[in-house]
This record gives sequence, C-alpha cells and structure tokens, in this order.
Amino acid sequence: MYVRTAYVTGDPAQIDQALDGLLVEAVKLLSDQPGYRGYGLFADREIGKIIMGSWWDTAEHAESSNEQLQQRRAELLAPFAASTSVMTSEALAYTPNPQVEAGGGFRIGRFQMPPDRLDELTELFRSTALPAFEATAGFAGATLLADRGTGFGSVGTLWATRAALAASRGAQATSRAKATAATPMNLIALEEFEVVLLDRRD
Repeated sequence: MYVRTAYVTGDPAQIDQALDGLLVEAVKLLSDQPGYRGYGLFADREIGKIIMGSWWDTAEHAESSNEQLQQRRAELLAPFAASTSVMTSEALAYTPNPQVEAGGGFRIGRFQMPPDRLDELTELFRSTALPAFEATAGFAGATLLADRGTGFGSVGTLWATRAALAASRGAQATSRAKATAATPMNLIALEEFEVVLLDRRD
C-alpha cells in the first residue's frame, strides 16, 4: 500500500473555505481513480495547516492519480494555500480500516533514519508500539510510512476524540522514547490535527 501526502500551509482565515471544498469533492475525485483505497483530511485551523493522505494499492496508481488530479487539488486549495508539499511513501505497517468521526484527533511524528534499518523499525512498530497504542484509551488506528530510498518517514495515530488525543501524549512519548533508544531514528517534527474526514477501504 502507498500513501500520497499533501502538506499545505496558509492563512488561517481562509482555511475553512479550502476544507469545505475538499469535503465536497475530494473523495469523489479520488475514488474515480484506479487503485484508490482511502483518504484522510486533517487540519490545524488555528495555525493554518492541512494534511491530506490518499491511499493507493500501488506506487504507479499513486503517481498516475497525482498527475490527473494535481490541477484540481490546487484549485480547491486556492486561495488558502501559500505552500504545498506532496510526497508518496510506502505504508510499512498500519491498522486496517480505522474508523474515526469528524472532530477526532490525529498526531503525526516525522523521522529520518538509515534506510537499511526501516525493516527493523517496522518490526518494532508491530511488536511493541501498536500493542501500546491499542492499550491506550481512545486509540483508533496507526500507520508507519516511509520512503525506502531516503529513510524519511512518519508515524500517524488516530484518536476517537480530541480529549483522547490530549490524554495519550504521555503514553506516546514513552513509545517514542523506546523507538529512538532501540533504533537510529531521528525525530524531526511532532504535530497534532483535527480529523476533518476519514474514508478508508482497505
């Protein structure tokens, strides 16, 4: 499975217009493309940030859909978007078919590590991190994404409510500490978002 992520920043005063347009059109546009498996839309309305992740069965379908939809994506994000960064990563491990309603919470931690250690991290994620997440109240799903060429990746976790997201910070800090102690992972960013829409079909 592959995930194309778009990271968009702009004026917080214009973010709701962009989100409204994406809510109306995004899933229909994406689901008309071959290989579509899901979509997540997440926002930080206060600072002015949007993350979108679309799921695809192959890297080729992820790339072809991006070519087909990038112009319409730009139109939907205007005039909000001051910067847009798009990348495609492999889903090394993930919770199948998570269910979270709008208003839930999403946390993403971005990391860099030697590419030849990604399989080791994946095994640690499955054997240690996921069970710890699942034991935390309000947990709804998690994903480990990475680019095998660069070693750049992310861990995203979904939470049923914003309160559950906030309450999980200590437990997730413990999991991150174990991962960074056991592998040469360099955590480079940690952010939290509101769940605006989640559509997963895997």
